[in-house]
Parts: sequence; C-alpha cells; structure tokens
Amino acid sequence: MKKPIEIGTNKFIYKKDALEFYKRILNSYEFGEKLNSTDFENVFGLIEIHPEKEEKIGCGIEYFRIGKAKFNTKSFEIVRKDGSSEFLSYTKRINKPKDQSSKFRIACRQAIQKDLIKVKQKYFKDKSKKSKVKCQESGEYLTYEELNIDHRQPNTFSVIVDRFIEIKNLNVNDIELLQIEGGPNEIANENLKSEFREYHKEKANLRLVKRELNLSRAHQGRLGKTEKDLTIE
Repeated sequence: MKKPIEIGTNKFIYKKDALEFYKRILNSYEFGEKLNSTDFENVFGLIEIHPEKEEKIGCGIEYFRIGKAKFNTKSFEIVRKDGSSEFLSYTKRINKPKDQSSKFRIACRQAIQKDLIKVKQKYFKDKSKKSKVKCQESGEYLTYEELNIDHRQPNTFSVIVDRFIEIKNLNVNDIELLQIEGGPNEIANENLKSEFREYHKEKANLRLVKRELNLSRAHQGRLGKTEKDLTIE
C-alpha cells in the first residue's frame, strides 16, 4: 500500500491531493490577509518538513499571510516576531527537488512570461466581447482568468527548449540561475535569456485555450503554421 504523505496532522494518499489542499487554502484569502488559526497550523506543517526549518522559524513566527509574488501571483508569506518576512512555496515542499535540467526549463519559461502575457492581453483587446473571447479549441466564450496560453504541437514548449539547448550546445549544469525573493528560477546571463526569447518568438505557435481543456492534440503534430496561431510581436 502506498505510504501517505504526512504534513503536520494531515495525511494525503497522493501528491496531487496535498497540492490541491494547499492551493485551496491559498486561494481562499485575498492579498495581505492573515491566515486563521486552523490554516496557520496547516501551513506550519510545511515548515516542519522544510530542510531549513530553524532558519525559517528564526526568532519565531508571528503569523502567515498571503503575499504578492512576481506577476501578482499569490504565495504564503512567513512574518516573524521581529517583522522580517519571506515567501514559503508549498509546491517546493510537496514536490521532489528539481534537477538542474528542470530548473533551467522553469527559467526559460520565466524568460518568456511577459511575452506570453502581452499576446494574451492583445488578443483580448482585439477580440473580446463583454470581456470574453472564444477558446480557440472549444469555441466557448470565456474570461481572461479561464484561458491559458498553449504551445501548439509540434513546437511544444519542451521541444523548443530542447532544440535551443541542442543548437546552442549548452550544458545546463553550467548555466547560472538566479532566484529573486523566493521566486522562480531565472537565467542569470541576460544575453542567453534574450537569445532564448528570440528563438521562442520565432518557433512558438500559440493558442488561447480553456484551462481545463484536456483534448488530444496528436493530430496537430502534422500541421504547420495556421491562421489561428498567435505570435509574439
């Protein structure tokens, strides 16, 4: 029988259940709100399994609140008795530590975030009706929050990163990555970051699709660029 994941007094059969549990807590509060006593205990359970537990607790934790991380995303934030604070990632505590290759992929995705946001914003500006646009797969009219940017086959995001590594003859273990204020990994070398952005701009065929959409796109692997595809300007 699979050993449950234990975090504080909670036990989860599957990792996805633990991730969903903490995601629900995170999204049940607004930015700046303090966690109630029950959720304090739940989040403190993440501290107890942290490899740097003593450093995270420091002089003592006063409370947890919902902090605003990069790109206005929510994050649990530790606030200590001396007023110092830092973000706490529940996904990092629940997921296995990432290898350098995974970290580099995250950094590559981080490098293009602003480009993807601009594409999404432009599409809404040009196509929206009553603050909604059509999902480019299902045809449903949906809000900004209900849609994601999707990399259409054959040039999925993973394929683009793999080809970039091959073309540049990169050893990902030698690439310096940065983390700013507990945020995601970023490529330290600005030239390399710019080169990846340009390569991604050239290769990516993008669509705006419903977040929950889980359709097979195997047939699209044979397609070249189409009129529906969105591009980065």
